[in-house]
Amino acid sequence: MGKSHGIGIVGLGVISRAYLETLVKHPRLTLVAVADLDPERARATAENTGASALGVDEMLRHPDVDTVLNLTIPAAHAEVALAAIGQGKDVYGEKPLATTLADGRSILAAATAAGVRVGSAPDTVLGTGTQTARAAVDSGAIGRPVSATATWFAPGHEAWHPNPDFYYAPGGGPLLDMGPYYITSLVQILGPVVSATGASSRLRPRRVIATGPRVGEEIPVTVDTHVTGILEHASGALSTVTMSFDGVRTEANPIEIHGESGSLSVPDPNMFDGEVRLFGIGDESWTVLPPSAGFVDGSRGAGLIDFALGDRDAPLASGALGLHVLEVMTAILDSAQSGRRITVESQVERPPLVPLTPSSQWLS
Repeated sequence: MGKSHGIGIVGLGVISRAYLETLVKHPRLTLVAVADLDPERARATAENTGASALGVDEMLRHPDVDTVLNLTIPAAHAEVALAAIGQGKDVYGEKPLATTLADGRSILAAATAAGVRVGSAPDTVLGTGTQTARAAVDSGAIGRPVSATATWFAPGHEAWHPNPDFYYAPGGGPLLDMGPYYITSLVQILGPVVSATGASSRLRPRRVIATGPRVGEEIPVTVDTHVTGILEHASGALSTVTMSFDGVRTEANPIEIHGESGSLSVPDPNMFDGEVRLFGIGDESWTVLPPSAGFVDGSRGAGLIDFALGDRDAPLASGALGLHVLEVMTAILDSAQSGRRITVESQVERPPLVPLTPSSQWLS
């Protein structure tokens, strides 16, 4: 079996619970240490998992930590990633890779110079939902892909998050928050993006926290909260992406892929599974496709497991893919401000299709 792969977590907010549920199940990963700005939260997590509660610097120096799992708020992603790289650690981070393209590029450049690796969420697109849709497109089920739509609407995270400030500060907003799921899924299915055009707006200048100890507190909104982008893929397909904190709900499919001989309904890329449906020319109704690819019963951390234990040279949730998606998002936002079509310079290969893999395999 070999030596267990040691994980250290920085940041123990809401998303950490999902990762912890996955990590504690894996026999070849060991949670060595956790760190958080709230020492009590770190101590409680350590007690529940058997890990050590350490300061960030101490954890990054720990000899048994092979990979740092960076679950801090987006504004801290680059700082923590660069610190981990500086200690010779591989680093796998929550989305987005960073909040600026310059920071994202700095992370990958530093990792290359240090001889370490970078991985980046989302890994939800490695589940049976996105991967089955990709397999269908790759097999020619809809003919040549022509276009896609990706749509996400919600009234805002202040409705459920007790500390939603960072969603409305620079580096936040609906595109950087939710866009990674949708754009990564589009890149998985249709390939990399070569240009982006965007437009954006802001419904109101302040939001009111609706839950938790700060209920009723107003917070400022300093970023646009409704963003639409048009993406040109290298394949020639065009995608329209709309991410919004200014709506309530939509009945549209989260993602639709349209080709010359059929259309696909793709499930929510923030989830690992869901129905993939096909409507071909001459059909009278949608057909549900059985899962044909992806991690079965996937959960947060599947990408981290592959990053730590899989092909070291070609992780499925790579930093290169994370950087490409970040550049696409920043291009949309730059275009919204400038009114210009923005060229996307980064080049990335689609990761290999994930074979249909039962949980007994990817969790072992």
